[in-house]
Amino acid sequence: MNRQFINDYDSLIVGGGLVGAAIATGLAGSGRRVAIFDGGDRDFRASRGNFGLVWVQGKGADYAPYARWSGIAARAWPAFAQSLLEATRVDVGLQQTGGLDFCLDETEWDARDSEMRRVQAHTDGEFEFQMLDNAELREWIPQVSERVLGACFSPRDGHVNPLYLLRALHQRLCDLGADYFPSRPVLSTTPDGGGFRVDTATDRYTAGQVVFCAGLANQRLARDVEMDIPVRPLRGQLLITERVPSFLPCASVQVRQTREGTLQIGDSHEDAGFDESTTLDVITQLAARAVRIFPHLEAVRLQRAWGALRVMTPDGLPVYQQSSRYPGAFAVSCHSGVTLAALHAGAVAEWIDGSRMHPLIADFSATRFDVSATRQRRA
Repeated sequence: MNRQFINDYDSLIVGGGLVGAAIATGLAGSGRRVAIFDGGDRDFRASRGNFGLVWVQGKGADYAPYARWSGIAARAWPAFAQSLLEATRVDVGLQQTGGLDFCLDETEWDARDSEMRRVQAHTDGEFEFQMLDNAELREWIPQVSERVLGACFSPRDGHVNPLYLLRALHQRLCDLGADYFPSRPVLSTTPDGGGFRVDTATDRYTAGQVVFCAGLANQRLARDVEMDIPVRPLRGQLLITERVPSFLPCASVQVRQTREGTLQIGDSHEDAGFDESTTLDVITQLAARAVRIFPHLEAVRLQRAWGALRVMTPDGLPVYQQSSRYPGAFAVSCHSGVTLAALHAGAVAEWIDGSRMHPLIADFSATRFDVSATRQRRA
């Protein structure tokens, strides 16, 4: 097949979800000529199936750099949301009024308290949290059941509408002159004279850089430039209710109320391979837990449910990797595309374009999964 040859770009972004769109926005904003290649609507799309949380609590409890990275991202969100609103007139619905993680028994309470103390230690006390007992919770949110032991509250947490966020990023890309190619998956990438050649089913493109932000496809795509990016799917199922009067003043891991009044119920984690379907047993468990926390939800009607696949690395932390064999080829993989969006459009894009290297980025290299390299570092 004869492909049209196009070489009008500085950076080729493979993947147009929240991660790819945020990085492409940062690169295009610095004056680079950017092309984004996206898959089709039937592809696995975490960006269209996530919970929309901007979340700090618990992040990096066992890895200090991630605790600090998440905190930086959360603090950057108000300015990031405002910049998108001013540039695109799209309000992503940021509500950063804190977040709750409900504890139904003492085991959950003790685990949560221990986890938060570790995050606090990793950030030299910058991370703030409170363990609220049932009386304190019910004084604030009367709908909470007496059966709930308590909850962890962190003031930096919040949530956005992830679909509006994706829309705002794509609108910004358009305004900056980037080219977006939907339903044009990348078939292969070939190092070519100090740059890279990317082939789709119809065209061939060249640029000095290629950035893989294709979620679960990163493992396959990055092999072309000799990068090993270990990612696997982890299914989450979500429920959406009818609109109800506002009662939840902040987001929670288990339930969040959108600005429109619907409730989003989630927090399931399943090793189900590439199966993104819904199952009755998990839907029942999610609904039952939500009712146990908020008994009045028993009378609320469910409107729909769906499953989506998280992009998980072996340790659950992000990967920011440049190919050692072919500099200019990058891979970015993470399951926190909402929380980290401001940093992906900022610090990560600056690292990729070579203007600045944030010191924490090196802590998320994929080489941490190399057993021999790990042994050498420890020696």
